[in-house]
Amino acid sequence: MKKKILITGITGFVGSHIADYLIKLKKYKIFGLKRWHLSKLDNIKHIINKIDLFDCDITDPISVQNMISDIKPDIIFHCAAESFVSPSWDHPHRYMSVNYNGTVNLLDALRRINSKCLFHIPGSGEEYGEVTKEDIPINDKTALKPVNPYAVSKIAQDLIGYVYYKSYGLNVIRTRAFNHEGPRREKVFGISSYAYQIARIEKKLQSKVIKVGHIEDKRNFTHVSDIVRAYYLSVKLCKPGELYLVGSENENSVFTFRQALKQLIKMSTVKGITFKEYKPFVRPTNVPRLIGDMSKFSKITKWKPEINFEKILSDTLNYWRERV
Repeated sequence: MKKKILITGITGFVGSHIADYLIKLKKYKIFGLKRWHLSKLDNIKHIINKIDLFDCDITDPISVQNMISDIKPDIIFHCAAESFVSPSWDHPHRYMSVNYNGTVNLLDALRRINSKCLFHIPGSGEEYGEVTKEDIPINDKTALKPVNPYAVSKIAQDLIGYVYYKSYGLNVIRTRAFNHEGPRREKVFGISSYAYQIARIEKKLQSKVIKVGHIEDKRNFTHVSDIVRAYYLSVKLCKPGELYLVGSENENSVFTFRQALKQLIKMSTVKGITFKEYKPFVRPTNVPRLIGDMSKFSKITKWKPEINFEKILSDTLNYWRERV
């Protein structure tokens, strides 16, 4: 009998790519969660007949308990989250409700049935917040200094996962992934937003001016396909309870958002595109640098990114060209 894998947030960016990856392996029965009143299925319409979907709101403990009891998963990739940083200042309770309470509901449902399920929690580099130049590269011992409610909710999610591992013996796999981009990432995020606007400019749907927020922050970018492969290896090879940082260490993938934007503009079929700061896109606080030391994870899994930065940009731009 095939092992059962549950993907929360299967309709989203990373969740849908995990589903694609697992389907190609042909080794698992795949389940995904959707919310009957909200979920858009665009990202999984091409695989809809290869997965089993459950209606479940992870903020509702009864809904979660019923779902876990029905599926009894062997592995969970917990991708359901409020992940866009900017609204978290105006909706801090919502972010804690989904990212923290939703995780508690899943963990407690597993505890109630004495599950041996491998439960993967994908944390975020945003949890580190204001990191000084002296503290680069970030490692799993670097102090957490969050500067937005989203980051706080992800720290809470990570730590409650550790509590359920330590207190109840649940098999919680903890990772913190640094910036990953690619097709299906919503247009509210930096690189996707630039690509979306360029696609609109190419179809003469907006002026040649791209609206941007703060663009000086520096990141080491990874393609979502490489991150998905890393997540799969984490549940196969990493130890429950331990924390692993995941992302590119390639110096050739380190760019500011300004540099990424300029490269995307060069890829456009339209000449003369410019950009301008748009106040609603500017966050109250910024995270100037997120460059991590991934050696702990790489040593155990032998994982390394295979897709370069140029393809990250071109894949994202071509995705929005098809969508617009």
